[in-house]
Amino acid sequence: MADYYDLLGVARDADADTLKRAYRRLARQYHPDINKEPGAEDRFKEIGRAYEVLSDPQTRSRYDQFGEAGLGGGGGMPDMGDMGGFADLFETFFSGFGGGPAGSGGAGARRRGPRQGDDLRFDLTISFSEAVFGQEKEIQIRHLETCSTCSGSGAKSGSGPTSCGTCGGAGQVRRATRTPFGSFTQVAPCPTCEGTGQVIADPCSACGGQGLQQVRKKLRINIPAGVDSGTRLRVASEGNAGQRGGPAGDLYVFLTVQSHPTLRRDGINIHAEVTINYLQAILGDTIEVETVEGPAQLEIPAGTQPGAVLTLNGKGVPRLGNPVARGNQLISIKVQLPTKLNGEERELLEQLAGHHSARGQKHPHKSGLFGGLFG
Repeated sequence: MADYYDLLGVARDADADTLKRAYRRLARQYHPDINKEPGAEDRFKEIGRAYEVLSDPQTRSRYDQFGEAGLGGGGGMPDMGDMGGFADLFETFFSGFGGGPAGSGGAGARRRGPRQGDDLRFDLTISFSEAVFGQEKEIQIRHLETCSTCSGSGAKSGSGPTSCGTCGGAGQVRRATRTPFGSFTQVAPCPTCEGTGQVIADPCSACGGQGLQQVRKKLRINIPAGVDSGTRLRVASEGNAGQRGGPAGDLYVFLTVQSHPTLRRDGINIHAEVTINYLQAILGDTIEVETVEGPAQLEIPAGTQPGAVLTLNGKGVPRLGNPVARGNQLISIKVQLPTKLNGEERELLEQLAGHHSARGQKHPHKSGLFGGLFG
């Protein structure tokens, strides 16, 4: 028996994709519907058997350890290397009771029908302002669409699919396995036609017989107001096209919101900090602060304490799904104290401190200058 790796022309450490590509290439080359040379059909069957074994991690492991003898295909009782296959065997046997007896072809029949296309993910970064107010954005994606040349059939114009020679059009193959409990027949989708029951003898040159083409497409998506990092937007039917007339998958856009230099979001509220001088804190003032809508006026009440939080109502983030409900902007106040005073300033402050002391306050040198000022 020829070595299965040599039959497929791959290295012994080949991954699943390499095995699949090698099998498909050789299957097309030696398929009896295409290759009429003597021995082509036997070669085709050997290639199918090799791929069937090596594409399954468990049977491949047993083959690597024991060769063909480890697959339980010979007469007599299987050796201990075969015991690892019992779980798969019974899973296959009992899975048939969900949709008919094992071997009824339920799995193969399902594969022959229309198949929905895969969903796709697109990661999009937006600005802080776009997340707050919403925005229509244009993105560019690559996805699979039904081939316009062959209309999804996979066959060259004027030709069509033919019945698969491996499974005779059934879409499934059977393999008898001998175990200590008796012989069982394991049914699996045909590896040649992947359960369709048909093969493309003359594939479409535009899509290579797949019936699908990768296309770059521009989309305009609507980002609603109030989204945040991690929000997922679903764009229906913009994933990969389905096979054999199946529906297309969906596109999921995952959002990441850029941070703002001075504003910080917490749910639907926005936090900010502003620094004022000690005279503004004592006497009060009206100052200009930054909001997501641009500059706004903030009233500083007289006697505002360091660490106080002032509120601008309705200047926060719209609630996602209900943009009428909107949060607030919360502004933390920091008071900056002077580190140096000129003579005139010091004199005025000492007069003010003495004035407060004369009214019964503690001496400023004992309680601190600003203890007197704020007393």
